[in-house]
Amino acid sequence: MYRNRRSKSKSSRFSNGDHQRSHKKISNNHQNFNKPRKSPRLQGTNLSIEQLINKVKSEAEIEQVEYKIAHKFNDFHFNEKLNNNIQQKGYFIPTPIQDQAIPFLLEGRDVIGLANTGTGKTAAFLLPIINKILADRNQKALILAPTRELAVQIQEELYSFIKGMNLNAILCIGGTNIFNQAKKIKAPFNFLIGTPGRVIDLYKRRWLYLDRFQNMVLDEADRMVDMGFINDIKLIFSQLPKNRQTSFFTATFDKHIDNLVQQFLNSPKTVSVIQRQTSANIEQDIIRFKGKDDKMNILTELLNKPEFNRVLVFGRTKFGVERLTKNLSANGFRVDSIHGDKSQNYRLRALNAFKSGQVNVLIATDIAARGLDINEVSHVINYDLPANYEDYVHRIGRTGRADKRGIALSLVAM
Repeated sequence: MYRNRRSKSKSSRFSNGDHQRSHKKISNNHQNFNKPRKSPRLQGTNLSIEQLINKVKSEAEIEQVEYKIAHKFNDFHFNEKLNNNIQQKGYFIPTPIQDQAIPFLLEGRDVIGLANTGTGKTAAFLLPIINKILADRNQKALILAPTRELAVQIQEELYSFIKGMNLNAILCIGGTNIFNQAKKIKAPFNFLIGTPGRVIDLYKRRWLYLDRFQNMVLDEADRMVDMGFINDIKLIFSQLPKNRQTSFFTATFDKHIDNLVQQFLNSPKTVSVIQRQTSANIEQDIIRFKGKDDKMNILTELLNKPEFNRVLVFGRTKFGVERLTKNLSANGFRVDSIHGDKSQNYRLRALNAFKSGQVNVLIATDIAARGLDINEVSHVINYDLPANYEDYVHRIGRTGRADKRGIALSLVAM
């Protein structure tokens, strides 16, 4: 699927980076996404036009509500080797979620962390656990993630922190050989990072003993509930030792998450860095289209613009994503796709190619919307609209990360 990106484009109907079209464009007079929506829903979705538009203010116009960081990483008094690895990664000042969560986790407290992806939450839960295991190498940690891709990312970040420490981690996810994972479990290890389905499978085959984990992390807890893993989560928790340290990290907190907290956490401390549903530095807009051909023409014109240098395009179905990928590839774009029918190895190769710049357009279903930490995504394009606002928020959250500006465009039928 990898092709050279077209260096020349046809005469563009978009000018000055404003994505102006000759069709009527909806202006933005709506900034507060928390108000009830009175406008009609877009066909096939739970979305209204206003939810897809947000004009980013200039830095001078934005009212700065700055969180005051209370610590530096040196203040946490991590193990010396761990501290050296943290510094080698260029980490000196923690993010707000790290600043708030790490002290409680170092005290051994259970923690509920309310944070979106891209806020540094992975390091917030990894660093205290690593420090704890370095002090007692008999400790084990179980980290659950909702998707294979997020589990892989957690493992990669973990390895960057534990270099030279003789600590071992096992990745237990679907789409990979379960017998190889079972073999690794028999050897000494400190961390098991997995998805609920594969962990349950290993447990039921009596290859994995859950009562040996003294530390438990549930990452993207809300997404796990959305994906139907709640019974698996309850089964896993029921087999863990009662004397353990547990942390939940979630972007939203509803009755299902509260029920899990009441059952499985012990007097948890809650820390939150969520200020609004969508990032204030993501420019959101719509582009109207007439028919399928016009829709495809709009996409190719956008992708030919030089500022669209790393673009994540979302489709609604696996078939539609594959068809769109083939069309763009035939037009000379460096493109690949990820969806549920792709093998795990293929999906990881496509993600790595996108991250490295070998591919500059990645087409995906919502499997890629949550948890993926991809730097420098310049644009998110909703080629097909998501079914609801929550999925929309997670899709566009792949751009505008780490306080950088991003652009999210949604194609809407006239």
